Amino acid sequence: MIIERNHYLKQLIDGQGNGLVKIVTGGRRCGKSFLLFNIFHSHLVSQGVWPDHIIEMSLDDRRNAPYRNPDTLLEHIDSKITADGKTWYVILDEVQLVDDFVEVILSLMHTRGVEIYVSGSNSKFLSKDVVTEFRGRGQEIHVWPLSFTEFYAATGGDRDAAWHEYMTYGGLPQTLSISGEDNKVEYLRNIYELTYLKDVAERNALRNTEGLRELVRVMASCIGSPTNSLRIRNTFMSKGGVKISDKTICEYIGYLEDAFLMEESLRFDVKGRKYIGSETKYYFCDIGLRNIILNFRQQEETHIMENIIYNELRRRGYLVDVGMVTAWTTGSDGKRKRSSLEVDFVVNRGSQRYYIQSAFDMPTEEKERQEEASLTRINDSFKKFIIVRQDIKPWRNEHGIIIVGLMDFLLKEDVLEM
Repeated sequence: MIIERNHYLKQLIDGQGNGLVKIVTGGRRCGKSFLLFNIFHSHLVSQGVWPDHIIEMSLDDRRNAPYRNPDTLLEHIDSKITADGKTWYVILDEVQLVDDFVEVILSLMHTRGVEIYVSGSNSKFLSKDVVTEFRGRGQEIHVWPLSFTEFYAATGGDRDAAWHEYMTYGGLPQTLSISGEDNKVEYLRNIYELTYLKDVAERNALRNTEGLRELVRVMASCIGSPTNSLRIRNTFMSKGGVKISDKTICEYIGYLEDAFLMEESLRFDVKGRKYIGSETKYYFCDIGLRNIILNFRQQEETHIMENIIYNELRRRGYLVDVGMVTAWTTGSDGKRKRSSLEVDFVVNRGSQRYYIQSAFDMPTEEKERQEEASLTRINDSFKKFIIVRQDIKPWRNEHGIIIVGLMDFLLKEDVLEM
């Protein structure tokens, strides 16, 4: 099954000739290799690039183990490139397996007429250190698991059935080629246990693997809920058995983020225009992996919907924070009381900003007022949205808040521009 990844292909095409190394990052099994070796390769050939001018190497292939030596790899690539006036394309997958790979890439940048594309599955090596080392000479293209648009375009059929499949098994591309619920579950379990969990433990030389496993379970059970290392530690203590310190929890969470298993969303004081460091939220980059961690328990569509909205916003290139708005209310005793109201997503990209609430349902006027309470207390002119699960025609209420159905949000890239 060929799944089009036009969102990322366009970024690769737009980056041609810009003099930057294209750094393709993303979690394991999210489709980075297929994007480069199949989709982008086919595009290059269709544009008249000679196949022998495309030098491709998967460095996690055991047969390419000798090329993990930086000098051997450079010598091999240099032997293939000739000064014939045409552009050569060097595509290296899982490049972090090469010793001193940054020096290798910097050396290749000195070769005239070469376009360089590298990919890897660890953000500590790629999206942080490499871009820093290149000092503005690298362009990161982050690949997410399939969006619902990509998923539905590949599956077709009944849209609600596709949604329930997506919110259960997630968007790792291989799940679409696997038939049967038991087989999908087994695939996700193996990917999580052998590819993500084992890789994180081995790469970071972790001794307390049971602590790591329990931490992931705790994080998976509280998606969309504010938390911090102290609260997580207290959860461990209440369960008994596994002991883990605040410092270790922070380190482990960092390792999980580096593996692109989950992301942190910081809390932002909307009126004070500053970040609040006390608690943050975490979302899983693929909801199917989150679900397998919990053995498909806690299948609350409200929380899963919020996680998927977060992922879609990030895929579209937005930075996403959790907004906090101060509110003063009068109690039954007549006294004024200060409280904080939450905006699910404060969404930024350049000069654009949107405030978004994820509301599964608003069956009553009281529920609608509850969902819009934080939004109505924001006095700037940026657009405000409430995304609901049911299919509705987008409409604007008396406070100027736009109510949008989930399917419109997921399937229409320009819905926030309305």
